[in-house]
Amino acid sequence: MTGPNPALLAASTAAASSDTRLIGAALVGIAVIVALIAFAKLHPFLSLTVGSLVVGGLAGLGLNDTVSSFGTGVGSTVASVGTLIALGAVFGKLLADSGGADQLVDTIVGRSSERTLPWAMALVGMIIGLPMFFEIGLVLLMPVILLVARRSGQPLMRIAIPAMAGLSAMHGFVPPHPGPLAAVGALHADLGLTLALGIVVALPCVILGGPVFGRLAGRWADVPVPDLFTADGDQADGDPAAGGELTGRTAAATRPSRADATDPQAAPAGLATATAERPGLRRPSFTVTLATVLLPVVLMLAKAVADVVDDTGKDSAKQALDFLGTPLVALLLAVLVAMYTLGLAGGLDRTRLSATVEEALPPIAGILLIVAAGGGLKQVLVDSGISKVIASWVSGSTVSPLLLAWFVAVLIRLATGSATVATVTTAGILQPVAASLSTSHVSLLVLAIGAGSLFFSHVNDAGFWLTKQYFGLSVRQNIATWSLMETVLSVTGIAGVLALSVVI
Repeated sequence: MTGPNPALLAASTAAASSDTRLIGAALVGIAVIVALIAFAKLHPFLSLTVGSLVVGGLAGLGLNDTVSSFGTGVGSTVASVGTLIALGAVFGKLLADSGGADQLVDTIVGRSSERTLPWAMALVGMIIGLPMFFEIGLVLLMPVILLVARRSGQPLMRIAIPAMAGLSAMHGFVPPHPGPLAAVGALHADLGLTLALGIVVALPCVILGGPVFGRLAGRWADVPVPDLFTADGDQADGDPAAGGELTGRTAAATRPSRADATDPQAAPAGLATATAERPGLRRPSFTVTLATVLLPVVLMLAKAVADVVDDTGKDSAKQALDFLGTPLVALLLAVLVAMYTLGLAGGLDRTRLSATVEEALPPIAGILLIVAAGGGLKQVLVDSGISKVIASWVSGSTVSPLLLAWFVAVLIRLATGSATVATVTTAGILQPVAASLSTSHVSLLVLAIGAGSLFFSHVNDAGFWLTKQYFGLSVRQNIATWSLMETVLSVTGIAGVLALSVVI
């Protein structure tokens, strides 16, 4: 009987040693990123950059090659995702400055009864959350939430939680928000399919995390409505619960100023949009505003449907939908249409329209840099061989890749407090895993990561402090309401993703 082959044994030992080194490099790099963000309070962009260099150096990639790899990842991410983030920011700014956001809110809330009001607020959060980044949408919704709660007489949290659940679910699951977009780019997922599945997953999340959980939150944090954003006649203009409408004059008068909307512990400066005064402007109609908001969604969904129905691509209609439904084209068309329907048609002259577009871009610089640095980290993980090791480990494991993706995102979310950092980092780690999955399951992998990125917002998250300060809650009350709402969204989201993975 022959003994083990020394050459094979030596090769196996060397491979195991190499794999251990690579996994160790990844763990140390991620630990450095977490420590810099959570303890050193370094900006996530700088933390991700330093962490990427640490990973490459410890993995044996070489410092020069690490820098080159990081730069390649940053460039490809900005090329694929950066323009979409910029277009999304411009679209959201047009919606806010034109009064279109006011029109959507006033129409939906003004036609709601006392029983349906929490559900209407959830719908408002979802619609506002489609085109707007989370922080901007949250600041925009705050005065509406407080005004509606004050007039309806319902518990503050029963009104606030549904609106915030709708907004947060869109942020975590639905492109063109930065996190889902970055994950789509890193995992090479089909954006139209991810968008469609994201909406399907988001709906039960909003229902359970919004109106259903809002009933409990209203009991756990029975606090008075803060005396913010009040206007003359607030108590006399009508009660939504009694069928009165939330008038445009009152809604506009309650929009936050830039000073009100920025808290040193909460939202980054410059994200608030002052829309209280719009002299000479006409608010667009509800129908026009809603059609404009849904235009890019419809175009991208139409492309996804066309891809399923006809995968040959030879039909002229299919080719047209492929072009119009490309994310860059769909969002660009939406911005151009919005510049007319929400801007010029509402009285914005070319000078003011140009200023609106220009003001939309500076606030997203930080978000864009974080996403770009996440792309650089992803490329370092790929070029160093770490991603292959992780992929082989996942493929040989009995744990579902979807559940694993959710769990990794949860850990990074808890450690850093940033949903975007959790999303881009997890997508980079699991990028090779996507190569072995079907198209639909790659989209589900994106959504699993998004669900994990929402888990239990706490004291290291800007959103936690923003809601606490605006609603006048204690830390304990905010954990029992906002933090648990985020957790309900996360757990419901991964449950929905796992259920869909069985049937598609």
